[in-house]
Amino acid sequence: MKKVAVVLSGCGVYDGAEIYESVLTLLAIEQGGACYQCMAPNIDQMHVINHRSGEVMADQRRNVLTEAARLARGEIIDLAQANPADYDALIIPGGFGAAKNLSNFAVAGAAAVVTPELISFAQAIHAAGKPVGLICIAPAMTPLLFGDALCTIGNDKEIATAIETMGGQHQECDCSNIIIDETRKIVTTPAYMLAGSISEAAVGINKLVDKVLQLS
Repeated sequence: MKKVAVVLSGCGVYDGAEIYESVLTLLAIEQGGACYQCMAPNIDQMHVINHRSGEVMADQRRNVLTEAARLARGEIIDLAQANPADYDALIIPGGFGAAKNLSNFAVAGAAAVVTPELISFAQAIHAAGKPVGLICIAPAMTPLLFGDALCTIGNDKEIATAIETMGGQHQECDCSNIIIDETRKIVTTPAYMLAGSISEAAVGINKLVDKVLQLS
């Protein structure tokens, strides 16, 4: 059975992993006849957001791995301790955590950097010729991880420009489709960058997971 590494960035759209995207990804992996292992970096979140008001809760601190464990029902490992050789593919769901915790793209834009644990793991997966899927805002990290790869975040011109400034190639795409860099085995989809509902997000995510499993 193929085994997919799923890197989470916390729990909650505004400061962690997008919950619907993450759950849809896990469901699609199982329905595709594969299994998964959730993992996350053992670091503090950039900040904590009140998901009712959208305001920063300045008096709170939360750990990315601990929060991501909520999504994984406790079945999660520290990204720094994960062995890339154990997995056939990597998928990174979106949510602002990808741009705040896995990287600092949310504040640095084209000058962003990716957390070292993710760089090490993702590049080892890629170097072994294994496929990588990135969802929603997570593809903004594509050029920082994989150079001039082809990817999509939908049709946001500002983010697309930042991706190209970092050395990537951006292609517009709607949430029902995927963009595939066949040479590099990188698959991306906009999901909630454009989706208006969970069912709309599911269409592209299901296609992404199917393609990643096909390439693995």
